[in-house]
Amino acid sequence: MSLLIVALAYILCHGMTAFAVTPVQAQILPETTVFASLVYLPHGVRVLATWVYGWKAIPALIAGAIVSDLIFTPTEIRDYLQPALVESILIGAMSAWAAFELLRLAGRDLYAGGRSRLNWTALVLVGAIASVLNSIGQTIVYSGLIGLEEMLGVLLTYAVGDLMGLVVCMVVLMFVFRWMRLLGRDGAS
Repeated sequence: MSLLIVALAYILCHGMTAFAVTPVQAQILPETTVFASLVYLPHGVRVLATWVYGWKAIPALIAGAIVSDLIFTPTEIRDYLQPALVESILIGAMSAWAAFELLRLAGRDLYAGGRSRLNWTALVLVGAIASVLNSIGQTIVYSGLIGLEEMLGVLLTYAVGDLMGLVVCMVVLMFVFRWMRLLGRDGAS
């Protein structure tokens, strides 16, 4: 059930990105928008779901990405990206897990069940590493479709968009948790 929630959260965040961010970005950076978003909310879902569930979040993230692609990506763009779409989905779904594992191998187990308490700064670090891994992976996967002159812009858009998406998700969650604590306190009175 919780992994279904992860997939649904991914789909919801992808939809919000598709309807709120993409139209504005398409006016400013039309050639980059096909590949990456300046505020990609599903990256926040990737990092937070992986923080809680570890590698077990990957199938839910893949499912969420596939359904999101089918629902929100226009057919002509999906057809254009199709040759590399499976690889792109796999790289995106595994990027947060790879970042957590790199840090764990370096002696910092930042998973929710690890020795560490919740540390928002550490999650941003994981998200930044995951964003770099995802950016490089996506740029390589789509290198046959991205012109050399656009490569750096796409790479930076992936990195900034993933990180901004994570920060927005974390800020929203902080407000949700604060609201839940206030409701719990008022309900206990």
